[in-house]
Amino acid sequence: MPPPPRCAATTAHHSLLGSPTCLARPRRRCCPVRAAVAVQAEAQAKVSLIRIGTRGSPLALAQAHETRDKLKAAHSELAEEGAVEIVIIKTTGDMILDKPLADIGGKGLFTKEIDDALLQGRIDIAVHSMKDVPTYLPEGTILPCNLPREDVRDAFICLTASSLAELPAGSVVGSASLRRQSQILYKYPSLKVVNFRGNVQTRLRKLKEGDVHATLLALAGLKRLNMAETATSVLSVDEMLPAVAQGAIGIACRSSDDTMMNYLSSLNHEDTRLAVACEREFLSVLDGNCRTPIAAYASRDKDGNCSFRGLLASPDGSTVYETSRTGPYDFDIMVEMGKDAGHELKAKAGPGFFDSLQ
Repeated sequence: MPPPPRCAATTAHHSLLGSPTCLARPRRRCCPVRAAVAVQAEAQAKVSLIRIGTRGSPLALAQAHETRDKLKAAHSELAEEGAVEIVIIKTTGDMILDKPLADIGGKGLFTKEIDDALLQGRIDIAVHSMKDVPTYLPEGTILPCNLPREDVRDAFICLTASSLAELPAGSVVGSASLRRQSQILYKYPSLKVVNFRGNVQTRLRKLKEGDVHATLLALAGLKRLNMAETATSVLSVDEMLPAVAQGAIGIACRSSDDTMMNYLSSLNHEDTRLAVACEREFLSVLDGNCRTPIAAYASRDKDGNCSFRGLLASPDGSTVYETSRTGPYDFDIMVEMGKDAGHELKAKAGPGFFDSLQ
């Protein structure tokens, strides 16, 4: 009995395998759908040249985008689509919002997880607000770049008064910063300052809802978010000395990564780097943490010299120590200025002052 006829699919299968019993069909050209899938897979397989690590707040992302845009403008290979990737990392400071920073404890509340990702190779560079960066850097990392500094002043925001001086006695000012709290209470002891945490948008919403009568925010952050118009008024540096490195962005990389160091060195703003180094040396001598109200500001004056002011205070504003220095705008000299100013205020305050803040 002859074998049953094979179905067309079976015949085609054997034909494509080169079966001697029938002629092979001519090969079809790759269809457009398969070609498109192949191109998409190739695009996905591309590895970013730089992965930027950042917190996920609107302000942190604005700073990461500023860094990305400057890198792309300075290096043509980074202008390619997908060459620079932004990686969002949640930090301890972002996760615990119901306690004052001083009560959470430790340093690096907004940087530790990002530094860990850097050291583990999950990101290539880390973008930080310099005021959040501890005075020491984790071993294996380096911070070779500061972007040009934004306005260092604080903004006063209030729906009923145009300045701190106009607030009635007993008014509540919201601020998570002991630096701001101490200076407010030193000059306006009739006011009350309460803990007020969250990103810029959250704090503005709480103000509008009546949780507090007024708040203070860094003008630099408002400008980077294109929200400077929300400021009722701007406090001069004489009225409110800024935080160490306020308004400065720092970018870190692994100390062994020459490629990233070269990229970052092209973005560095030297005047800012020197000013930040001076202020951070002052902070380092005082061993400042979230329980110590400390303020400092170094800038280039009209004669081209460095003008430095530093402040150390008690949280309730009852005690304030201040100092100032002027000298050449030179890295080594400015670092020494900051160190000397720190030792001066540390001696003035005495050991009992710091013991009382623990």
